[in-house]
Amino acid sequence: MKPGNAVFSGLGTTVFEVMSRLARQHGAVNLGQGFPDGKGPEDVLRVAATAVTDGWNQYPPMLGLPELRQAVAAHDKRFYGLEVDPDTEVVVTSGATEALAAALFALIEPGDEVVLFEPLYDAYLPLVRRAGGVPKFVHLTPPDWSFDRAALARAFSPRTKAVLFNNPLNPAAKVFGAAELDLLAEFVEGSDATVICDEVYEHLVFDGRRHQPLIARPGMRERCLKIGSAGKTFSLTGWKVGYVTAAPALATLLGKAHQFLTFTTPPNLQTAVAYGLAKGDDYYDGFVAELQGKRDRFAAGLARLGLAALPCDGTYFVNLDIGSTGFDGDDQAFCRHLIEEVGVAAIPVSAFYAESPLSTVARFCFAKQDAVLDEALARLAKRFG
Repeated sequence: MKPGNAVFSGLGTTVFEVMSRLARQHGAVNLGQGFPDGKGPEDVLRVAATAVTDGWNQYPPMLGLPELRQAVAAHDKRFYGLEVDPDTEVVVTSGATEALAAALFALIEPGDEVVLFEPLYDAYLPLVRRAGGVPKFVHLTPPDWSFDRAALARAFSPRTKAVLFNNPLNPAAKVFGAAELDLLAEFVEGSDATVICDEVYEHLVFDGRRHQPLIARPGMRERCLKIGSAGKTFSLTGWKVGYVTAAPALATLLGKAHQFLTFTTPPNLQTAVAYGLAKGDDYYDGFVAELQGKRDRFAAGLARLGLAALPCDGTYFVNLDIGSTGFDGDDQAFCRHLIEEVGVAAIPVSAFYAESPLSTVARFCFAKQDAVLDEALARLAKRFG
């Protein structure tokens, strides 16, 4: 047989699968993969269940159910002051990853340059390359994971077609502020580029901070595709319901790619997500407080052991500077040691880099039941306490 596509046939097994397989083999507490282990909001689940038994189960509109597009527009107005036309500026996708793929396939011609910030979510690079894009990287490092004018100048050029920007940033748990966003906007305008904004953790921002979407910054309304995720906002990662807000021309272009990928998304889940987005402040405030409490619980436990957790502004993740453990080795070896000798699984952050990987940080997911976090800390205490 002739070989398959070079981008995908050249990919190895993901680090998430490798570490999860090892975790199962060794009975380790798995804080590697980034998903919560609860059921999600009961009322949202009930709406989905009722919709599947009593509602419409044939093809919904390609761009999404009208009630969900209206809910997304109302959400963007409520939280960010954005005026959004639900009929022309919202597209519902089968998860945020499908939205990313549709945006890249719609925007990129072979040879176009795409600016990426690393550490980066592992789906980005294969999708950019499969679309024919040429990746250009902005290299971020701890503890602040920020960028400056010189870093952007090295990545941007007249050939820059798109920027893929994740805020809050997985795996670094970084929330970018107004000055950083405005500097990025300056370069975006200067290169006449479009920004694909992966903002799935928009409601997981801690310590009184507020998420600031790039699309709301001056000059960015016509240049951004803002991607949100019901999976992250309602702790229902298996549902795979995403939604994109963009100016009409960009939304129309995205829809043309979306129609030949998944075409549509389960209607009962769309109905439930529309209900969920309209939930009161008590839900959103309580959601943040619960996850912030888990972050604090886990980070405080690491601190008691003398282990140095890096700042966590948002997301599901606390990162550990492995130098504080006294471990003599890189993050890949450290994470294998944790699984095989300690019984706790984490992810080496070097796996999120394409160039010059940082090898001194391990990522832990704290979006777990308190008993799971406590068991992980107890096992770490036997080795590092």
